[in-house]
Amino acid sequence: MDLGLAIKSIRKQKGLKQNQFAELCDITPSYLSQIENNNKEPNLSILKIISNNLGTPLPILFFLSLDNDDINPEKKEAFQMIAPSIKSLVNQFFAA
Repeated sequence: MDLGLAIKSIRKQKGLKQNQFAELCDITPSYLSQIENNNKEPNLSILKIISNNLGTPLPILFFLSLDNDDINPEKKEAFQMIAPSIKSLVNQFFAA
């Protein structure tokens, strides 16, 4: 799961600088950077604030952060086939 990359990607799609977004979320830019680089795992309340400020529901944020290692081996082939289309659709729906 690459939650940091999902957050960073959506933030950039929305045209928000890291400093701006950190201020919106009432966290330090350093902490946001650590989250985006997967060096820190934010608690659920911070994740809710981040998802609200991204305009992306938390379950969607979790889905966008999935990678092949998170999927049951028996379902990886199906995931690899449908995930890019679903992620693209979700990104378009929740983009700026």
